[in-house]
This record gives sequence, structure tokens and C-alpha cells, in this order.
Amino acid sequence: MDFFEALADRIEAVDSVVSVGLDPDPSRLPDAVADADLPRWAFNRRIIDATHEHAACYKPNAAFYEDPDGWRALRETAAYAEGKGVPVLLDAKRGDIGNTARRYAEVLDHVDAITVNPYLGRDSLQPFLDRADKGVFALCRTSNPGGADLQDLELASSEPLYERVAALADVWNANDNVGLVVGATTPEELETVREIVPEIPFLVPGVGAQGGDPEAAVEHGLAERPDLPVDVGLVNSSRGIIFAGEESSRPGDEATYFGAAGDAAKRLKKRLNRHR
Repeated sequence: MDFFEALADRIEAVDSVVSVGLDPDPSRLPDAVADADLPRWAFNRRIIDATHEHAACYKPNAAFYEDPDGWRALRETAAYAEGKGVPVLLDAKRGDIGNTARRYAEVLDHVDAITVNPYLGRDSLQPFLDRADKGVFALCRTSNPGGADLQDLELASSEPLYERVAALADVWNANDNVGLVVGATTPEELETVREIVPEIPFLVPGVGAQGGDPEAAVEHGLAERPDLPVDVGLVNSSRGIIFAGEESSRPGDEATYFGAAGDAAKRLKKRLNRHR
């Protein structure tokens, strides 16, 4: 079973397209995990326990794990999520050439999918694309304001660069394992990219703390593929879910703190499902 087949089964099983971003910023971890051997893993385990019934996927961002204890925490997190039946998409934005790209792609031995940077061209992505059972999400039109600096540049063909990236993703999709990252903060571009690639699933960040458009995220982020039982795609929220406990009535109480994350994931699932 390839990544998108497994993701479709997960979406159908939990009736959710919510991706929970596991970004355990050490400066924001609660006291309940501060004394653990691996605080980031302890935090993630509790978040997974609280949210897995509403999660189609977990998306750890590599930036929060790039030290020895962090990589240990990430391995434990991925294994625990797998045990709950939830796929893991590593947000690493990798992209390089030759031996470096092949080494980067080895991380797919431990996770189900990865985000990649397409701006070095196809050869930089080929080691990822060749892993037919794994998902490969290429950056296309990102949710940050500065994304327009390059992604909106007009080419000689009169198309913006992000549209060319979308068209190339269709060419690179020989193994049906390619997705695109398109932010919910740019709903018009989200619609445009969907028109270019009707069957490629999107990872849509920016719903939650960044204030992206949830209706557009669902309407244009999910792809209808004839080989899959449900429309497939992911809408991500990170801080808005995992740190929801900071705003709870008793943030110092462990059950209340992590219960707030579960409640936030459930609310986002219901909010998104209204548009599915």
C-alpha cells in the first residue's frame, strides 16, 4: 500500500483531514514534561494520546529535532504514531543533489512522507520520488508572506513560478506519490493550483495560528482520485492545537493542558468537515 492509499484509509476511518503539526518548541513545553528524559518525546506522546482520534496525519517539523536528543525524540514519536495507526509526514523541506540527496532520502526509512524543496530541479528530488511507497510533498505556494518574493515571479511564459512548479509536479508524479504544499493564506492561488493539477493531493498549512481560509483549504486542498475511496489531502495546524493548553483554565494541570489539544483537534476536524 502506498502513502496516499494509506492516507485515504486513515481519512475514511477517522472522518478527518486534520494534520497535527508536532513542533515541540522547548521554550513552550509545560512543566509536566520538563523533567522527562526526552521532554520533546514526552510532550509528543501526550499530544498523540489526546489527538489521535481526530488526526489523519502527524507532521513533525525537523527544525525542532535537529540535535541528538531531538532525533531520538523524533524516532520515538514516529514509532508511537505508527502504533496508533497514524501516518507521519516529516516537514524537512529537503532538496539537494547527488549523494547528498540520496542520504537525505534515507529518512524515509523512518517516516511515511516528507516535504521537499523543488528549486534545485528534478535530480534533487529523484531519490525521494523513487520511493514509490512514500509521499513527497513539494513546496509550491507557501503560507508565509515572503513566499511571494520568488513564487509569484512571472516567467517568460507569463505564468508565475509557483504555477510552473505545480505543472512540473504533475510530470514528476510517475509513481502517484507526489503532493504539493499550498498555503491556506493564499486561497486564490490555492484554487489556481488545483485547476492545474486536479488529482494531486495538497498539504495545506496556515489554518490556525496563521489565520488561513479553512473553506478554501478543504474545497481546493483535497484531490479526487479515481483509485481512492475518499478525497485526499491534509490541512495542518500546529501551534493552534499543540499549545492550546496555554489558554486553558488550568494550564498547570496536565490533564487539562493536553485535553485542550484534543479539544482543539476535534474542533478543527468539525470545522473542516462542514466544507467536505
